[in-house]
Amino acid sequence: MKSYSESYKKAGVDITAGYRAVELMKAHIARTMTGGVGSDIGGFGGLFELDLTGMPHPVLVSGTDGVGTKLKLAFLMDRHDTVGIDCVAMCVNDVLCVGAKPLFFLDYIACGKNVPEKIAAIVAGVAEGCVQAGAALIGGVTAEMPGVYPEVEYDLAGFAVGAVDRSRVLDNKSMRAGDVMLALPSSGVHSNGFSLVRRIFDVEHTDLGKPVEALGGASLGDTLLTPTKIYVKPMLALMEQVQVKGVSHITGGGFYENIPRSIPDGLGAVIRKSDVRVLPIFDLIGRTGNIPERDLYNTFNMGVGMSVVVAAEDADRALAVLRQAGEDAYVLGEIRACEDKVVLL
Repeated sequence: MKSYSESYKKAGVDITAGYRAVELMKAHIARTMTGGVGSDIGGFGGLFELDLTGMPHPVLVSGTDGVGTKLKLAFLMDRHDTVGIDCVAMCVNDVLCVGAKPLFFLDYIACGKNVPEKIAAIVAGVAEGCVQAGAALIGGVTAEMPGVYPEVEYDLAGFAVGAVDRSRVLDNKSMRAGDVMLALPSSGVHSNGFSLVRRIFDVEHTDLGKPVEALGGASLGDTLLTPTKIYVKPMLALMEQVQVKGVSHITGGGFYENIPRSIPDGLGAVIRKSDVRVLPIFDLIGRTGNIPERDLYNTFNMGVGMSVVVAAEDADRALAVLRQAGEDAYVLGEIRACEDKVVLL
């Protein structure tokens, strides 16, 4: 007999809804199972057996993040099956920057009211993100918290664990002047800067489903809710075939905060703005909000989700590998000796 408490339900927590949500999400979770998974969903801990083949000195790498106020768009549009991809992406793209392959993921959903179908839709997105990253979803928690969250709202966070051999950790020590920086295009705004986006477009009082000419006829809501791109598989392919000297995941803080994290002192990335393939949504954000260009580059990815530094002689090969893996990568800039870590011309 499953537990049930009428008193707890009167206080706003429905245990049976939690059971129902778990049943609905099991099929989604099953899609993510990999050879290392050693436990079924619903236990007190997620088990994962490490395959250390080719890793004489394995290092575990972890990353954690959430979706942020992009969730407000999901609430307004009542669409919940994509934000899970964002949550996974923000974590796995980070561990990728040190050369690690994501192994497994756990999520945390806190909500005002557990609606099983909504929770299952959220987890479906998480599972899709895990499939794209090649990581297993081995556990998670759904916490029903009436009085803390409104009934129709929730928060979503998670963390990923990956592994890399110590000899292959990316540390930028081999980066030199003359190296080339490549860009991997983003899918849109990704999961950063939405407090500004929401203010600019006054999303609570805007028809998010209306086609927008500046967006090629796509709606503002669909464009903004486009999930963050996951770069794991193309980047792992690249790191197998080309020496990668540095990787930056372009998140909050844009170019000016993220690119410097992969560049050693004394060097900087020189980028011509005319070479950046800026997506239409960023032009629309800038025009609508009258946002200075520097602020745009200091807040958003501007169409570049990840930057990669390789030797000049490896650039063509790197581009070919990335393009074969489905990424329309291109040359973004050059590494030069300079005081500023990022120079936009």
